[in-house]
Amino acid sequence: MKDLVVKDNALINASYNLDLVEQRLILLAIIQARETGKGINANDALTIHASSYIKNFNVEKHTAYAVLKDACKVLFDRRFTFQSITSKGNVKTTHSRWVSEISYVDNEATVSLIFSPAVVPLITRLEERFTTYELKQVSQLTSRYATRLYELLIAWRSTGKTPIFEVDTFRQQLGVATDEYTRSDNFKRRVLEVAISQINTFTDIAVKWEQHKIGRSISGYSFTFKAKYSSKAIENTNNNEIQATSISPKQIDLFSKKLAHDLAFASKYSEIGESYENFTQRIYHHLTDPKKLKEYAPYLKQLGFKQ
Repeated sequence: MKDLVVKDNALINASYNLDLVEQRLILLAIIQARETGKGINANDALTIHASSYIKNFNVEKHTAYAVLKDACKVLFDRRFTFQSITSKGNVKTTHSRWVSEISYVDNEATVSLIFSPAVVPLITRLEERFTTYELKQVSQLTSRYATRLYELLIAWRSTGKTPIFEVDTFRQQLGVATDEYTRSDNFKRRVLEVAISQINTFTDIAVKWEQHKIGRSISGYSFTFKAKYSSKAIENTNNNEIQATSISPKQIDLFSKKLAHDLAFASKYSEIGESYENFTQRIYHHLTDPKKLKEYAPYLKQLGFKQ
């Protein structure tokens, strides 16, 4: 199974300031909870071994040990802010820590952490709107701003374009401190251009950006992006037809999930606001339909389907 990172969109759009190692540690903890089937709660600790960090982010052993130990010292004090809607339809702003407890075991090279009560539902609540992506898409990003920008963008993968992100809110979402890169040219050169360059080089999407002004001042930024392999190229693949009798129930279950996570497929077929579970279920039923199976065949073969 692919290492999938799943976050509620309230958390994706939250304002927080984590360095690169801390972001990676949070992502590994999310994946660990999914892989073990333990789930995430505010009582039980999740354990991340340095070997997982080494494997996923291609760093030296001594480097992994050192950065994880340092991350434990500061992650407990990290806070973030997010918004939600109350039962009466009002906006509620919540301030929370990421973790309620974190520790590092020297002789075992492991990090043990417990997410705070506010974080738990934002990571585990899959029936509502959320964002999911493969860890490998951000594993080569070395800018902490690149990882955050990728998450903000991928939340809009069904449309391939974002609304205008207002400057102050956007800076907070990326984790840029109020006293950092205060000049717009520095922000663009040191934050935005570096992040976009890394995303375009190392991830599955190609991004373009546009700045917006009110008078002479920059008021915000918007982005458009697309999957790096086009639907047209996929559709031109030879021998795309798949017979309904050649796909087993087990394959239907497996590839309905794979298709739901595939950016090119989701960009074309997902509906705005549709949850991952609903999208997966819709694909599942489509894969039992010979006409839909033929339509989806190019994507299935790109994802490794063999008759």
